[in-house]
Amino acid sequence: MDALERRELEERQAAVRALLRYPLLTAVEPDPNAFKLVRRHARWLREWFAEAAGWSLRVDNGLARLQKRVPGSSDCTRPAAADRSGSPFSRRRYALLCVGLAVLERADAQVTLGQVAERVIAMAAEPTLARTGLTFSIATRDERADLVAVVRLLQNMGVLSRVAGDEQAFVNSAPNSDVLYDVNRRAMAGMLVTPRGPSQIEAPDFASRLERLEADMVADAAESRRQAVRHALVRRLLDDPVVYTEDLTPDQQAYLASQRPFLVRRICEATGWLAEVRAEGLLLLDPTGDATDLRMPEEGTDGHATLLLAEYLAQTLKASGPVPIHPPLGACIGPASRARRFCSRCSGCRVPTITVSLPAVLGTASDARLAPGRSAAHDGASAGVVREPRISIAP
Repeated sequence: MDALERRELEERQAAVRALLRYPLLTAVEPDPNAFKLVRRHARWLREWFAEAAGWSLRVDNGLARLQKRVPGSSDCTRPAAADRSGSPFSRRRYALLCVGLAVLERADAQVTLGQVAERVIAMAAEPTLARTGLTFSIATRDERADLVAVVRLLQNMGVLSRVAGDEQAFVNSAPNSDVLYDVNRRAMAGMLVTPRGPSQIEAPDFASRLERLEADMVADAAESRRQAVRHALVRRLLDDPVVYTEDLTPDQQAYLASQRPFLVRRICEATGWLAEVRAEGLLLLDPTGDATDLRMPEEGTDGHATLLLAEYLAQTLKASGPVPIHPPLGACIGPASRARRFCSRCSGCRVPTITVSLPAVLGTASDARLAPGRSAAHDGASAGVVREPRISIAP
C-alpha cells in the first residue's frame, strides 16, 4: 500500500469513527473537519454502512445524517445529557425536547429562547397534552434549567446555533435575559430516525405503538433473515465496546461462530479499531481515542485510584468471581464532582475520588460483568463508541 492509499484508508476510518460518534453532522457543528471527510468519502461510506449494518447515510453540502438506530427503547445506557454535570435527561426533559422540536418546526429562521419558552407553555396547555399531565412554566429556576438543557442538546446536534446571549443568564433571571438562535431546519428534519413514520402506525396502546415503531421489516426469505442477523451483530459491535456471546440470540451466536473472523476483520479495517477475541465475547478498542466516550483517567489522583481499582478487580475476579458493588457506593456512581473530589449526590457523603474511577473502569462495558480470566483493564479501558444521545425514557 503506497502513501496515497494509506492516507485514503486513514481518512475513511476517521470518517466512520466520526459518524459513529456524531450521526448528525453539519458543516459547523459538532466537528467541521469530520464533516469534510464524510463529504469526501460519501459514496464509500454509504455503501459500507448499508451493506455492513443496514444503516442509510444521507450527505449533502450542509448535512451528513447516518440513519443509526438504537437496539431498543429499553436500553438506557446512553441517555441524553446536555449540561456540564452530565446528568441524564428526565422524562420531563424528553417531553420538553419533543414539544420544543414541534415549536421550532413552526418557528422562523431565527428565534429567541423567550419565544421558545412562551410557545412551549402554550403548546403544553393544549387539551391533548394537558391530559397527559405535562405542565410547564418558566417561573422557577429548575423549570428554566430544563428548557436550557433541551436547547443545549439541540445546539450540540447542530439544530440551533447561538447568535447572541447567554443561556445561564436566562436560567438565573429569565425576564431580564434572552438568547437569539439560528434554526437549522435540515438538521431538525434529520432528528427522527425510525423505519417508518409514527403517523403510519396504528396500535391500541403505547407499548404496542413503540414496538411497531422500532421493528425492522424483514422479508420472509432465508437470505433476508441471514442479512438481518448480520446487521444486528454489526450494529452491536459498532455500538458497544464489549459484546458477550451469552447476550446474543441463538441465530446471532451461530452466525458469529461461523463468520467471526470475516466480521471482525471487516469492522477493524473500516474503523481502525483493534479486536480482542475471548471465549465469552468480543472487545473492540480504539487506539486513536476518536470514538471514546469515557476515558480512563491517566494523571493525578484520579488516574492512580483507577489503576488501583482495576488491579483489585482483576485479582478478585480471578480468585473468586464477580465483584458486587455495594448499594452505598453504587448510589454514588455517576456525575460526581471532580473539583470537590467527593460525591455530590448524597448529603454528607465522603466517598472520595473512587466515585470518578468506577464509571471509568466499568462504564464502557455493556453491563460491567467481568468473568474470571477476563482482563479488567481491557473491559474498563476499552475505547467504546459514543453516538448521539439515545432518546430513552428514563425515570
